[in-house]
Amino acid sequence: MAELGFCSVLLLPNLCFTAEFDPNGWRLAQPGYHLEFPRDHGPHYDYQTEWWYLTGNLRSADGREFGYELTFFRHGYRSPSQRLPVRSRFVMDDIKFAHFTITDIAQKKFYASQRVSRGAYNDAGFLSGSKLAWISNWELDLDSGFQARAIDGQEAIQLRLQPEKQPALQGKDGFSQKAAGEGHASYYYSITRLDTKGVLQVGGINYQVTGLSWFDREWATNQLAPDQAGWNWFALQLSDGTDLMLYQIRLKNGAIDPYSTGKLVSNSGAATDVSDFVLIPTEYWTSPRDHARYPIGWHLLIPKSQIDLEITTPVPEQELSLAVTYWEGAIRANGVRAGNPVHGVGYLELTGYGGTNPGLGNGLADDAKSG
Repeated sequence: MAELGFCSVLLLPNLCFTAEFDPNGWRLAQPGYHLEFPRDHGPHYDYQTEWWYLTGNLRSADGREFGYELTFFRHGYRSPSQRLPVRSRFVMDDIKFAHFTITDIAQKKFYASQRVSRGAYNDAGFLSGSKLAWISNWELDLDSGFQARAIDGQEAIQLRLQPEKQPALQGKDGFSQKAAGEGHASYYYSITRLDTKGVLQVGGINYQVTGLSWFDREWATNQLAPDQAGWNWFALQLSDGTDLMLYQIRLKNGAIDPYSTGKLVSNSGAATDVSDFVLIPTEYWTSPRDHARYPIGWHLLIPKSQIDLEITTPVPEQELSLAVTYWEGAIRANGVRAGNPVHGVGYLELTGYGGTNPGLGNGLADDAKSG
């Protein structure tokens, strides 16, 4: 990982890569891009949407369990070809927004909040000194590891995260095709296991916590196709030291898109494709707010990897009802791998079940432009 003087490296262009653009001038994800670190931890302003995504399962000294999410998003509304030289600080090319949640497992309580900003007063942005992304006092930093800070009322986190594995490149060398046709793709990598220590606050009470986190990083211009409704995304850290990422993209007709895929990451960090998995819903939760019916329990089978897991959640109500609505929460896994007992922790994301389009940025862009 990088030390503090990494910004000049992050800003170097990849001169050997040529990409196509959409009609509005945004660059499309294409095969052939070579991901480099620490450069690709930083922003990619030629693409319309990207996010820095942290989730984790933590435990206090007395055994109390928590989950958390802290995600920063960038959504561009002025492409490179539309950017004119301006002197006003009020003219911005993108909006910044973030989601922060804490799940108090013992109390079965879920706290969710968001922030949205254009960053005209430098109160939000990307890549300044050691800061990768920030909105006010919500912040993701990078030095020899990561640091995450967020506070909302009496809930807060201040965490230090140290990667235990190198970034796992999703798809083919980091190019993740999400649907048939050019442009329905992203660049995508994950750091699947980060040793996490720090302070978590719930109800104004501070807890010293330790545990594991997961870092997802993705950028694109147009991922989903018109016939796709949303996705089921799983991130699991298993007790035998392996990690598992799977996603199913759901079609509007109820079928699963064949571009659904995953990766199995070994103890050493080696990533292999997973395509033969079977996911069967076993439990549902219906939102009292929007009546969306979420599949929150699953039976997972991966025959080639000899994995058979039951996936459950300790807190059914983990729906974020913000400018976009989705279910994102802490999960548990129990079962066998190659005939040996295994268990694990992780996070599950379910989008497109409520009335909100899972595509990022539309409603938030309107809020930020008028704010």
